[in-house]
Amino acid sequence: MTNWRKAMEVFNMHVDGVASAHNDARTQLEAFQNQRQSVSHLLQAQGRGMEVAYRTRLMTTLDVTRFLLKQGLPFRGHEESLSSSNKGNFLELIEWYTQRNDEVAKTMNENAPGNNQMKSPTVQKDLTRACVAEVTNVILNDIKDNIFSLMVDECRDILIKEQMGVVLRYVNKHGCVIERFLAIVHVSDTSAISLKKTIDELFAKHKLSLSRLRGQGYDGASNMRGEYNGLKALILKENSFARYAHCFAHQLQLVVVAVAKSNRIVSDFFQYVTMIVNITVFENVYDDDTNDDNSGIATSLIDKMESYEFMFVMHLMKSLLGITNELSHALQQKDQNIVLAVSLIKTMKDRLQKLREEGWENFLDVVNKLCSNHMIPVPNMEENMRTRGRSRRNGQMITNFHHYRVEIFCQVLDTMVQEMNNRFLESSTEVLTCIACLDPKDSFSQFDISKLLHLAELFPKDFSLTDRVILEDQLETYIQNVRVATASVERVFSAMKIIKTDLRNRMGDEWMNDSLVVYIEKDIFAIIENEQILQHFQQMNTHRIQLSPFVVLKWHHQVIAASTIPNMKLCDAGTGRAKTASSPHSASLLNYIRSPSMASVTPLASA
Repeated sequence: MTNWRKAMEVFNMHVDGVASAHNDARTQLEAFQNQRQSVSHLLQAQGRGMEVAYRTRLMTTLDVTRFLLKQGLPFRGHEESLSSSNKGNFLELIEWYTQRNDEVAKTMNENAPGNNQMKSPTVQKDLTRACVAEVTNVILNDIKDNIFSLMVDECRDILIKEQMGVVLRYVNKHGCVIERFLAIVHVSDTSAISLKKTIDELFAKHKLSLSRLRGQGYDGASNMRGEYNGLKALILKENSFARYAHCFAHQLQLVVVAVAKSNRIVSDFFQYVTMIVNITVFENVYDDDTNDDNSGIATSLIDKMESYEFMFVMHLMKSLLGITNELSHALQQKDQNIVLAVSLIKTMKDRLQKLREEGWENFLDVVNKLCSNHMIPVPNMEENMRTRGRSRRNGQMITNFHHYRVEIFCQVLDTMVQEMNNRFLESSTEVLTCIACLDPKDSFSQFDISKLLHLAELFPKDFSLTDRVILEDQLETYIQNVRVATASVERVFSAMKIIKTDLRNRMGDEWMNDSLVVYIEKDIFAIIENEQILQHFQQMNTHRIQLSPFVVLKWHHQVIAASTIPNMKLCDAGTGRAKTASSPHSASLLNYIRSPSMASVTPLASA
């Protein structure tokens, strides 16, 4: 164009009408420059909508999972088809949730892709595994690199499968003694080698070092406490400072069991008692002529109950169990007083010895009166009787006095005293006795610096020679609030009976372990945020939709959740202006959040 005075006229001719090529090109350019109308933006917006719906479905599933785990309830139903009237706890709770929450209803069931319902058994187990992982992480982070003790016990579940429960005991940063359930593991057999291998694998899995172990606590079985080949010995070979302390409650139980097994007459007594308990209506059975077998059994048991020997043994066992009763109750307390336990053990030994040496005459009078009151014949103690277990021809004649006084009374008491001395040795309670010096009751009346110094000598790896030199002076000022407690891993198996029932007997070992960890450690599980579990769940497997990482920010004691999408809009309540930051971790964002005018943080995608 050579005539610029006609430029506007020429431009207007070029632009032409609304449908001209120029206007069409301009419209397409403006649309290209408008990101909200671009294909990438539309796809991104659709993706964000799918992610929001996915997160809602996943959060709903997690809420139901957490409820069932906390209550120790089964997930699956016997019939989970659409036509079933009871699909099981999990699906029924999902349905209940959906009917009462419109936002959830918009993303679940028919409103969700058929291949992304987030309700399958695999999703249930993965979410549970994520819950367990987060609970276990809290425990391990609490222990960190500190020393700890190990408590182990084995038991058979409802399917007669051997399970080994593992509990860790440690002192947290606040100085409190903590016990945490780590895992329950199926073992092929209960040999010491097999148990030790399982513990090594469990420690390796959780990055726990055996060198930091300072205590072991098991039951009294030979595979556990054997001096040469037991689990205790195998661990001591690798770590000589992992001192063994036998559970007092187990020891007392084993004392009573040993007494019941060592004396044939006492053993027979308990077998008869078991039969008597199982057949509770003797007179009705005896009078019923329709079943000769039951009538015969009832007659025999009634005759046995009305014998002098039965009454004698019954009263003896009643006396012995009465002596052990207070100690038994004290040892089963969750928070045991070591000083009291040691004192009760000594008292019990003294009472048994006194009964053995001085209690015969009074004991015999009580039994004779009891039998007379129930019209049971009392034998003459000077008369002879034939020893049992031999034929009449070869049988040896002994007096009734010898039978009852020596073969029952003295033998049972001697066995019990011997078992008490063997199982409650002073050497085996040495560490506990020293620790008991820190009991704060009665103004630390048990405090003994010499015993505490000896305790330090037992652990030279933790107390160097220099430490021990200055320890005496330090102990003078270290009489503060110290609490000593013991507990039993037996509680794990009580919980196992709740989780793995007759109706849930097919649950796998991993599923049972996951359910138990969360059920037992409810206090930790309650403080774990859903978002931690969801992110762990997302990282376990590849999913069709990946959630954006989530950051939880706190401002003025209020929780502000912000998705880590590259750009974020920060809404200032004071000015109403929007502020964008490149990352929620940036210093400018954190400084802005700390400002008084900061009221909310919202993802740019939801703005």
